[in-house]
Amino acid sequence: MGVHIKSQRVREGEVCVCVCVCERTLAKLQGCLKEQREAGEMLGCEGGGPRVRSWVTLISGLLECLGFAGAVFGWATLVFVLKTEGYFSSLCVNATINGTAVEDCSRQDEQFSLIFTIASFMINFLTLPNGFLFDHFGTTVARLLGISVYTAGMLLIAFSTPASSILLFPALSFIAVGGILFLVTNMQVGNLFGAHRSTIITLYNGAFDSSSAVFLVIKLLFEDGVSLRVSFLFLACCSVIHLFRTFVLMPFTHIPYPLPENYSYGVNCEVTRDVAKTENNIQTSESEKEMPFKFKFQLKLKLKIFKETSVPDQNTVTTERSFKSCLLSWFFLWHLLWLSVMQLRHFLFIGTLNPMLNHLSGGDPGLVNRYTNAFAFTQLCGILCAPWNGLIMDRHKRKQREPGQSEREADLKAAILSLSLTALQCVLFSVCAATPILPLQYLTFILQVLNRSFLYGGNAAFISVAFPSEHFGKLFGMVMALSAVISLLQYPCFALVKGPLAGDPLYVNVGLTVLSLLAFINPLYVFLHCRRQAAQRSST
Repeated sequence: MGVHIKSQRVREGEVCVCVCVCERTLAKLQGCLKEQREAGEMLGCEGGGPRVRSWVTLISGLLECLGFAGAVFGWATLVFVLKTEGYFSSLCVNATINGTAVEDCSRQDEQFSLIFTIASFMINFLTLPNGFLFDHFGTTVARLLGISVYTAGMLLIAFSTPASSILLFPALSFIAVGGILFLVTNMQVGNLFGAHRSTIITLYNGAFDSSSAVFLVIKLLFEDGVSLRVSFLFLACCSVIHLFRTFVLMPFTHIPYPLPENYSYGVNCEVTRDVAKTENNIQTSESEKEMPFKFKFQLKLKLKIFKETSVPDQNTVTTERSFKSCLLSWFFLWHLLWLSVMQLRHFLFIGTLNPMLNHLSGGDPGLVNRYTNAFAFTQLCGILCAPWNGLIMDRHKRKQREPGQSEREADLKAAILSLSLTALQCVLFSVCAATPILPLQYLTFILQVLNRSFLYGGNAAFISVAFPSEHFGKLFGMVMALSAVISLLQYPCFALVKGPLAGDPLYVNVGLTVLSLLAFINPLYVFLHCRRQAAQRSST
């Protein structure tokens, strides 16, 4: 009996010692966490709402998208320079038309059109694996891949010559894929600005559209004596800026939505951010990967104690939707149709702009140069047009929602006007493009840049509100990849114009205008869905 009592007292003493050790460890841990929080506040990493770091990330991201991401869509401007340099000039042959000897460069035009067709297909189709890459591995890995392929594309053009014109095929595709990765990784910055999320997303897409003017700058520099090699080497060297943003101003994984309280990211903010996530019990321990090793044990201990003592917040419980259910929904199907028909119209217009201007101007190089410059200058307005769409989608944020209406339902209802206006703009743009009057093309250029800004900004914003944020990268990639398959029809359309239609695109343009009317199905379906939801709320 005495032995038993003695052993029991020993065990009780051990328990007391363990409890004391745990209390002292917890006290030290709390002090450490407090110091890290204070350090985060000094670095501007702590606090809710837009902070200095958030604004720097936003503005630098806009400059990145404006100066680099969508350069591929200025291809029509670069083609003018490449023709002057003699790329694919060996495909031009002498021909006789109505008794007059002329140089037939239709095969040269086909090669340039094919390059853009492949690049536009790659920019969309590879968005699917890029989306999975972004969702699974995070921002840093996706951006490093984008920087690598983008730089490789710039270097290929820099060191290409008319004798190695074939290098233009992989070069433009690399630039396209790298550019879309810049856009995808930057759009999440909208999550930092809550009520203005859709506006920020559309603003980034507008900057993406406006960056097509980069090739206009190269064209103007070329006319002033700056070689293509120097211009593209400069753009390749700018990858240092992209690397700086990747490691200093962007998160390692993702920016969550809704944004947790006291969320932070970037250099010297890892510990503060992860502590905020743990204390608020909103995010998983995924961000532990970003922490210094010496804090991992402390965070695990804190997390264990928190999980054992906290009560789940019923307001944070949401019904998760699987990726498959999102992919097979009518929302996704009609949105895919909405994007595909309008994107095909834009891709064919850009890819055939140079031969179309040659056809309407009667082959006058002066007129072709003037209208090419006008088209390129209008592309600069994309960043001014895109926020209008975001403002339309965010217009309800400051208003009180209807009784029983969820935030998602309110967002979908606000998206109806945006989807409808985008479809209407495309029809008007297509009608103007189909009209064979050269001066009217100025209006066509304006409608084209307005519609493209609404199209891509609205596409990303709609996916962000209609589906769970954890599937954004995959769904964005999937819709772009599937629409890329439809966009391959642009090359048969071009071959039809150059062949049986003898260079007259009228009938193809009329057909595409009729096809554009299908885009109205998507806003109609969203409208009917919202009306059904409202009817269910009123009945209950």
